[in-house]
Parts: sequence; C-alpha cells; structure tokens
Amino acid sequence: MQDTHSKLIGYLLWIFGFTGAHRFYYGKPVTGTIWFFTLGLLGIGWLIDLFLIPSMDREADLRFQGGEIDYTVAWLLLTFLGVFGLHRMYMGKWLTGILYLCTFGFFLIGILVDFWTLNDQVSMQNQERRRA
Repeated sequence: MQDTHSKLIGYLLWIFGFTGAHRFYYGKPVTGTIWFFTLGLLGIGWLIDLFLIPSMDREADLRFQGGEIDYTVAWLLLTFLGVFGLHRMYMGKWLTGILYLCTFGFFLIGILVDFWTLNDQVSMQNQERRRA
C-alpha cells in the first residue's frame, strides 16, 4: 500500500476541521461541504474526526494512485495559492494554471471545483505518467 496522504497534514487540517479541510484532503468532498456549512456538525463531528483521521488516511491511501505528483504538495498549493493556479502548474496543467493566474482562479469557482476534485486529478495524472 502506498502512502499517498499524510496523517500529519490531516491532523494539521483537522485544527481547521470545522471548515471541512481535512475531509476534502482525504477525498470526502460531500462531508467536507457539510462540515463547511455546519461548522463540523456544530463541533461534534469535528471532535469525532480526531479519532477517524487514521482510517480516513488508510482509505485515501488505498483509493488514490501514488506517483510523481505528491498529494500533500498539491493540496498545500491549492489551499494557500490556488488563486494563482500553482497547484495546476505543479500537476503539469500549464494552460489552466495560467488561466487561473489571470482570472483569480476562474473567479474562485475553479478553486471550489478543485477542492472537490483535486485528489482524483492527482490520481489520474500519476496514472498517466506511470503509463508513459
């Protein structure tokens, strides 16, 4: 089994878990969105997640394809510099990266879409690079 996601990053994101950040990181966009709008199910789900992070990490490691592109780097770039498109450039998606840079992350809508799909994007890029 590959270690595609970091428990340390998961726990650091858990600190802001009432926003659902750790759930997005581990590939759970639906519950990440619910956590975002309910402040981690009013803090209760957020506290429970403290104990669920190891299992979320294992599930992500099994589900997503490891490889040349590191999930943690991609997530940190998206979270802190997403409006500049650096996460897309890191994955080799230069055209959309430059478009993000010029349009403030497609007017933030692209950033929201990437929060939902980044794990799958990285997994597909790693799979394509493995084939090449």
